[in-house]
Amino acid sequence: MAEASLGQTIGPAIVLMGAAVVAVPLFRRLGLGSVLGYFAAGVLVGPSVIGLFTDALSILHFSELGVVMFLFVIGLELRPYKLWAMRGQIFGLGLVQVAAATAALTLTGMLVFGLSGPVAFIAGAGFVLSSTAVIMSVLQDRGEISSAEGQKSVSILLFEDLMIVPLLAVVAFLSPLSQGQSEWMDVLLALGALLVLLGVSRWGLNPFFALLARARTREVMTAGALLVVLGAALLMAGAGLSMAMGAFLAGVMLSSSSYRHQIESDIEPFRGLLMGLFFMAVGMSLDLSVVAAEWWLLLSMLVAFTIAKGAVVYTVARSFGSSSHQALHRTSMFLQGGEFAFVLYAAASAGGVIDARENVLFTTVVIFSMALAPLLMIAADWLLRSEASMEGVEAARDLNGRVLIIGFGRFGQIASQLLLSKGVRLSVIDMSPDRIREAGRFGFKVFFGDGKRLDTLRHSGSGSAEALMICIDDPKAAMQMVELAQHEFPQAKILVRSYDRGHAVDLIRAGVDYQIRETVESAYMMGAEGLRALGYAELDVEEAAEDVRQRDNERLSEQVQGNAMSGQDRLHVRPVPEPLSGVAVSK
Repeated sequence: MAEASLGQTIGPAIVLMGAAVVAVPLFRRLGLGSVLGYFAAGVLVGPSVIGLFTDALSILHFSELGVVMFLFVIGLELRPYKLWAMRGQIFGLGLVQVAAATAALTLTGMLVFGLSGPVAFIAGAGFVLSSTAVIMSVLQDRGEISSAEGQKSVSILLFEDLMIVPLLAVVAFLSPLSQGQSEWMDVLLALGALLVLLGVSRWGLNPFFALLARARTREVMTAGALLVVLGAALLMAGAGLSMAMGAFLAGVMLSSSSYRHQIESDIEPFRGLLMGLFFMAVGMSLDLSVVAAEWWLLLSMLVAFTIAKGAVVYTVARSFGSSSHQALHRTSMFLQGGEFAFVLYAAASAGGVIDARENVLFTTVVIFSMALAPLLMIAADWLLRSEASMEGVEAARDLNGRVLIIGFGRFGQIASQLLLSKGVRLSVIDMSPDRIREAGRFGFKVFFGDGKRLDTLRHSGSGSAEALMICIDDPKAAMQMVELAQHEFPQAKILVRSYDRGHAVDLIRAGVDYQIRETVESAYMMGAEGLRALGYAELDVEEAAEDVRQRDNERLSEQVQGNAMSGQDRLHVRPVPEPLSGVAVSK
């Protein structure tokens, strides 16, 4: 009997994981991202297709813990002083975007779809609050959370979370079933919960984890981390606030703790699994019968709300100093509705503000917007790559430096410093408008230009330059530039950053004047410091470095004449009793 019950529990779980294991890699392979893969897997196993899971709402509520843990991890990376520095953006940028978008969507609902004022407001407000799970996942995947634009997006999301209690209070006020409870009490309860959370996090969490650390048991620390996350989420939920915001604030308070990295590694496995389950649950919630019956209305509402919200987000971004490129990037992330819409629409339906049909319609529109979000971001990325903003960027023309540097990333920037220190006149070109603008902030004059084009090289002064320094990290493009320069500008010495050993061999065979692998010197220095750390004498360190450098050069020469396997005998591949002669190691 127990085995049968266990089988009934494990069977659906296996199907759930199997669907994710197949769908997610497939969608990532197609370039559509993991979020859409989880969503598709959820639709497949949900009530509208296979029907393995019928209570998608319960799974959705449980899996929101993934979003909660994700925000906790994000909070661990954001120090309190950084959050305080963002207050202007949270209550400035966030307030303006939410207010303007709510007004625009309310008017859209009234004028385009003939909804009453209260119903249009509820429909619009649910769509305005974007998905924290979707946006934060994108920001983390792209490494943009700590960037200036990423911080603006985080600020907007935080303000949207703060709007949950006021919006639920508005629902209660609009409800014909309201018993006249004081909305002010809800607000005071929320503020009190925030103060309690901040106080406990500030003065209680570090001693708590210090106590757990004394047990020297990994499982206890993991349980403690889960207790903190779930406790903060429960406190916020009890006060009517966002569970994710509670976990985020707890993470911020722990960001300066010496236990931060341990806590993050303990939470990470749970976070990843539950985030995937959350996106699958969103897919399960989609009722395909409603889509079939109301497809024209759903499509019209999705398009109208998306356009109206997108116009507001773009306009607000530009008004707050973002470039058109940055504004379009942010707009693509905020076009969708979010998980809070499900709560808002359910509360409005229970309170009689919207009817059951409207609840299903609005919820379905939000689900579709979340499903389409990855595709819209991919489309925006493609558009931004093909039509990058050229604001503040000049094309290369009539340059006449003694040296032309092609590529001004981390390698080109450092290489330029030696030449500039001697007053050498440089011309610099790069293909990234963002990098050119960033360099301009530090006083560098970098021009836009593609070093693979002959006309660009001529405009950049290659015809009179004494040297061309190719500092890009694309081996294929670098070889194209080398061939072009050798044929058209024979007077210039050609110095090239090589990507790896194979690229270095190709460059030497091509006859460049100088090439250097981008990591070789720093690797020599790291190895030398390792010997010093072990107590080797400075003379021995220098001899070892010179020996390895000579062996490497000899091996490279043999590879140029032979193949990748040539010169293997030059490598130190295993330790020997006395690797260095005359070594004195301090004990």
